[in-house]
Parts: sequence; structure tokens; C-alpha cells
Amino acid sequence: MKKLDETEIIKKFQKIFGNKNFVSEDVESFSIGKTKIIVKVDTLVQSTDIPPQMSLRDAARKSVVACVSDFAAKGVKPKFGVISVNLPFGISEKAINEIAKGFKEASKEFNFHILGGDTNEGREIVLHVCIFGFTEGIVNRRGAKDGDLIFVTGPFGYTAAGLQIMLRNLRGNDIFSRKAKKSVIKPMPRLGFGLKNKNRFSSSMDSSDGLSTTLNEMAKQSKCKFVINNIPSEKGIEKFSKVHRKNLEALVFHAGEEYEIVFTISKKDKPKTIRNGTLTKTPIIEIGYVTKGKGVFIEKDKKFKPLEDLGWRHFKK
Repeated sequence: MKKLDETEIIKKFQKIFGNKNFVSEDVESFSIGKTKIIVKVDTLVQSTDIPPQMSLRDAARKSVVACVSDFAAKGVKPKFGVISVNLPFGISEKAINEIAKGFKEASKEFNFHILGGDTNEGREIVLHVCIFGFTEGIVNRRGAKDGDLIFVTGPFGYTAAGLQIMLRNLRGNDIFSRKAKKSVIKPMPRLGFGLKNKNRFSSSMDSSDGLSTTLNEMAKQSKCKFVINNIPSEKGIEKFSKVHRKNLEALVFHAGEEYEIVFTISKKDKPKTIRNGTLTKTPIIEIGYVTKGKGVFIEKDKKFKPLEDLGWRHFKK
């Protein structure tokens, strides 16, 4: 029997739902009267998403971050949330308090109100978050145009290195190791930057499934070619890859778990966008440009190498 990956499973659901022309997006939306409501759901599973060094308080926060990051990429402010928790029999009162505090702190950090939710019993901890917001419109994945510039809101590779350090005991210098592990345990979604610049983005997408996946999806939906001429890494990542003989491009492009915004803008909007990056303390990096054609390519020494979609995908073969 054929084993389906995440994309194929989603297509099966959409076909049965009758959505023949379904196009994936970071969030879902619907309208009640003149009010456009934006919704995002995400699930965090203990055995696959919570490293041993991560506290339950940080895990609860991260389950919220996964939704907030998608809102940031779409330029939407979170307003309300509903949470569902699956807890094993006999879980301690201390663990319950940690999870609850993590949710409460995240709701304060991102300024939204938790309405309620559901509690269930199961074999492991599963945290399910649904966030709601309101807007007149979102920034789609499909709006990039020939001549646009491609930016990201931070360097990539730290979460891949952090997971290697935490799970495989690989070593880096103390400063690098702390930064890498923090990127896994306490990621920072770029909500302020997304809200401030949504009217300048021609297209945008959250990067948490991996930069290669994000770039390929945006290029495909925009029906354009994305050319990457600046790999968004830092010296610490490059040194880590050399010391541990890890492929730098794999660390940067394929790991996932980076809650950054990948966005395109017109050249005329570059100065204002850079200023807003400074104002919101967001380290934006120009990584390439959009042109006619299709696919994603890395440009180096006037040579072009295809960048495959090798990011994170559930049920991957």
C-alpha cells in the first residue's frame, strides 16, 4: 500500500471536501457580514516536538508561537485563542501549572485573550492551539512579481544546530550554543515587523517548514523564478558546519523550525522596509530576486543550481 506524505494527505482531504481548486496558505479566512476573520491552528506533540531540555512552560509558549508566526507573515494581529490539551493519566500538578503558565505568558506577550478550550486524556502531551484575528485582507503567498527583491527576517541554521547540540551532544562555543539552543526553546516570531510592513509585502510566508520549502511554494504560487544570491547564514553557523562536517546549505535551507518571515517587495519599498526593520529590531536580510521563469535557484559565480524543496514534511518517505 502506498504511503502518503503530508501534501498528499491534504490533497485527499480537500478532494473529499470538494475543494477542487484548493491553494495552500498560512492561515484560513472567512467572512461574517463585512468582518473578515482569520484563523490558524497548530499542534505540538510531546514525542516529536518537545526536546528533553525544553520545559513544559516553553513548550506551551512555542505551540502559540507556531500560530503567531503565521499571523505575522500575513500581517494579522492575534485577538482570541482556543486551546486543547491532551494529557497522560497521572500527570503532576506541577506539570499542569507549567503548561498553564506558558499559555498565559504567551497570551500576554502577543496580546490576545484565551477564551477556553478542551481537555482530554491520552498517552502523551499534545497541545493544540487555534488563534483568531480580524483584518480587511492578508498578504498571500502568490503575489511576487518579476523584479521584486526577496528578504528574510533573520539568519537561518541556528535551530538545526541547536537540535544537533541538544539531541546529539555536538559542541559549539558557549555563546553559539546558547544562541542555537535558545532558537529552539524560545523562538521569536516577527509579529511587529509583519504588522508594520504588510502593505509593502507583495508576497510572504512563514518559514517554519524550512526555507527551501517556503521559497519553492512562493515561487510556484507566484508563477515566477526565485534566484538566491545571498545565503542567510552567519559565521557561527558556517563554523559549526565545518567543525562537525555538516552541509551548510542543509542547515540553512532544509531544517525548519525557524519562525521567520520570507517576503518579497518592490525595489522602491526597500529603504522604508529596512528602516522598519531597524525600528522593530528585526534583522532583515536581502537574499535574492524574482524574475521570469519557474523554480528556485542558488546563484554563485554566475552559475545557477536548483534549490529543491527538502524542508520538513510530516509522513515524509
